[in-house]
Amino acid sequence: MNGYHRFLEGRVGLVTGSGRGIGRAYAERLARLGASVAVHDITEEAPGEFGEARSLSEVAEQVAGLGTQTLAVTGDLTRRDAVSALTAGIREKLGPIDILVNNAGGDIAARGGKADPNDCVFIPDEDAVAILDRNLRSAILCCQAVSPSMMERRYGRIVNISSNAAFYGGGYGAMYAVAKAGVVHFTRCLAAQLRDYCVTVNCIAPGNTPTARFKATRQVDPEWLNRKNTLNRPTFPEDLANVMEFFVSDLASFVSGQVISVDGGGRLSPG
Repeated sequence: MNGYHRFLEGRVGLVTGSGRGIGRAYAERLARLGASVAVHDITEEAPGEFGEARSLSEVAEQVAGLGTQTLAVTGDLTRRDAVSALTAGIREKLGPIDILVNNAGGDIAARGGKADPNDCVFIPDEDAVAILDRNLRSAILCCQAVSPSMMERRYGRIVNISSNAAFYGGGYGAMYAVAKAGVVHFTRCLAAQLRDYCVTVNCIAPGNTPTARFKATRQVDPEWLNRKNTLNRPTFPEDLANVMEFFVSDLASFVSGQVISVDGGGRLSPG
């Protein structure tokens, strides 16, 4: 169906932060590959913030249209009780989670928008905590929620989403970069722990990806957005979904603890 080999038939995937943007691309790809998919956002209304969908339930219906069973789940992933509740709901309605894609995150202050200031020294404490929790602690809590079942069944695919910001030093956006660097190293540590249980843990580091949020919160050069047939272009959600597909496939069954930057080699050259 849709030109994809449905090798994930019978598998259950959870993609956090999949009501819009990159996360939705991951959820749609899992659905095209045959997995049952739980789509997640912090609230039912969150996908409408940048006009990408009217609700999370609408997103779930559209993903289901790709030929698979879906479930819309909401919850604040920085709270252990919320993570426990939503993963338990997925197990009850879809089955044990086989694939976890930890996509939720963002350089977002405690009350929304960007922290001001957004640096190493003067960032407000509540904003620093919010950014670290949103990007690192949420991934940790989700991994802790699904790992025991994967270990027991001796099968699991965990894909954590970092950022190329994790590999650069700089003052602006420092807490986001620190959190994403933490995601990279947590991936390695968890991969080492789950190695004896045949559970793989890998990481994707996206380059600049022009989602609706990205375009609404930054000055974006239209010429850059329209580049084709070159590696000097934006990262698109499809590029990221391709690497996620590799990590959850049997082609990567002997690959764990790895980080792939998806940016056309952009981080190899400064500027």
